[in-house]
Amino acid sequence: MRERKTVDGLLKMKKVLGAAALCVVLVLLLGEVHVTKAVNCVATELTPCAGAIMWSQPPSPACCGKLREQLPCLCQYLNNPALRPYVDSPNAQKVARVCNVPTPKC
Repeated sequence: MRERKTVDGLLKMKKVLGAAALCVVLVLLLGEVHVTKAVNCVATELTPCAGAIMWSQPPSPACCGKLREQLPCLCQYLNNPALRPYVDSPNAQKVARVCNVPTPKC
């Protein structure tokens, strides 16, 4: 009888530990989902890329960093008639390739 209680207790403990582990994993995953940096979509943040986009200069590390940072904003820039010629130019596409920044799907 005592062995049965011990086995039942171990099974309950295993279920509790399994549920606790699942909760920890979910908290970690959900925590990662909510940890996002807000990006201010300000086109002037891309000024380090001006030489590369307008005059075909090689993009600087600062340019590539800003381009990656502003990636969520690129569709907004493409939809702006004043900015579209710069963001959609062949040089801008070349800079994006060199910086290894994916082309946005707008």
